Amino acid sequence: MIRGIRKTFAFAAAAVIAVGVGIGLSAAGLGQAAPAAKPAAKPAGASSKAAMAARGKYLVTIAVCNDCHTPFKMGDNGPEPDMSRMLSGHPADMTLPPPPQAAGPWLVSGAATFTAWSGPWGISYTANLTPDKETGLGTWTAQQFLDTIRNGRVQGHGRQLLPPMPWAWYRNMTDSDLRAVFAYLQTIPAVKNKVPDPIMAPPPAK
Repeated sequence: MIRGIRKTFAFAAAAVIAVGVGIGLSAAGLGQAAPAAKPAAKPAGASSKAAMAARGKYLVTIAVCNDCHTPFKMGDNGPEPDMSRMLSGHPADMTLPPPPQAAGPWLVSGAATFTAWSGPWGISYTANLTPDKETGLGTWTAQQFLDTIRNGRVQGHGRQLLPPMPWAWYRNMTDSDLRAVFAYLQTIPAVKNKVPDPIMAPPPAK
């Protein structure tokens, strides 16, 4: 009788142990919800493009492109760039009278916006550098931008770039720097603004 009771107790203990092992395995993951998936890593190309644009932003900033290509407005502390029109060039709706006659050592005049300039070359208006497809650089390629700075001509073969655009200095940038500048310009807000064509000075009389 006692032997039967011991056998029954041993069987019950073995069953409890088996159940406990099963519960432990379940807690270890067999019956547990799968862990949350880790966020997918960004493609290498995306991070390199972001780094290139960041480099371009830095170059545009230290090259003071905003000083001419962003119209100035009067702020609390005097003239300041109107960043709502960042790098959009000379405002199309700003009609200017003829520039003052240059005399003596004063040969250059500038508009209050710093986006129009007159001198011995004629009258130049700073370009729209935003990615607007109709009035800016939206349809340009990086190579066309690079050729423009390298050759001092629009898209590398068009009309000459006029003062005060310091392309002769900017052309000393490396190809990677110029491509970075273009990459950044493609990320800024597009502003539809048709800049007037330059007015070339008549050739000197013979």
